[in-house]
Amino acid sequence: MGGQNVSFPITFVLTGFSEHMWLEIPLFGVVLVSHILTLMGNSSIILLSLVDPRLQTPMYFFLDNLSVVDLCVTCTIVPQLLNNLWGPEKTIASWGCIIQAYLFHWTGCTECALLAVMAFDRYVAICQPLRYALIMHPLACVWLAAACWASGLANSLLQATLTFQLPLCGQHTLDHFFCEVPALIKLACGDTTVNDLSLTLGAIPFALVAPLTVLVSYTFIARAVLKLPSAEGRHKALSTCSSHLLVVIMYFGPAIYMYLQPPANSTQAKFMSFFYCVITPLLNPLIYTLRNKDVKAAWRRILPVQDQGKSLKSR
Repeated sequence: MGGQNVSFPITFVLTGFSEHMWLEIPLFGVVLVSHILTLMGNSSIILLSLVDPRLQTPMYFFLDNLSVVDLCVTCTIVPQLLNNLWGPEKTIASWGCIIQAYLFHWTGCTECALLAVMAFDRYVAICQPLRYALIMHPLACVWLAAACWASGLANSLLQATLTFQLPLCGQHTLDHFFCEVPALIKLACGDTTVNDLSLTLGAIPFALVAPLTVLVSYTFIARAVLKLPSAEGRHKALSTCSSHLLVVIMYFGPAIYMYLQPPANSTQAKFMSFFYCVITPLLNPLIYTLRNKDVKAAWRRILPVQDQGKSLKSR
């Protein structure tokens, strides 16, 4: 037990953005506002799809799952980040670090898989419209969503478990603002070849196959849209894909950039992770709300502001 206590510390120190002390208070304000808006935005999308029958379609079913993923990310990472930004205490309990490592890896992999499934859903809707109800029937959607969550969980259990078995030799200072598997591997004082190989192989389905699936799906979608005879039909087809395509670019774009051009320093890597953990969960519901006519119509049906305005004018 004594050796284990030395190997695995009771607490971890998260340096976060402490090298830029002047930035911590402004970042605290940005993170706090973003966190509140993220909770409101993603919760509202889930609520809308539950109360409005017109939004109970495969597209919004997968969007609900994406909102749950974003809520998990922000609730796992942001509270600890706010605590670290506000005060001098930069520590996190070992159990909190373990939870962050498992859940962040799980939700990250699940989101990659969900974006690929959503691209496939749009492909079937546009390229196979007559067979859409047959292919994307409710049970198939449930199985696809379950596969996304299960595959992310399996990869998370493998990577995080292998990581926490590494000898840390008393090292407990993470050059990050949360407990991420690659950052934890850097603390190890033993051979990490197996971990690095496992991390690379585990990333293939989510960082390679998923973006490739999106690319192939939208290639077929673009070909089908260009063949449509009317401009109105092309506009309608593109409008159903624009929100999802924007989210895909926003999510996979920085990831591809980081793989093709590794960050020159840890600060750049932290800000890229900051984008994933704080900004992306905030922007996803905004994109789907502001650019989606169905969601706007659902809000008008639930909050009939226009009808109230007309009744006031009549008085």
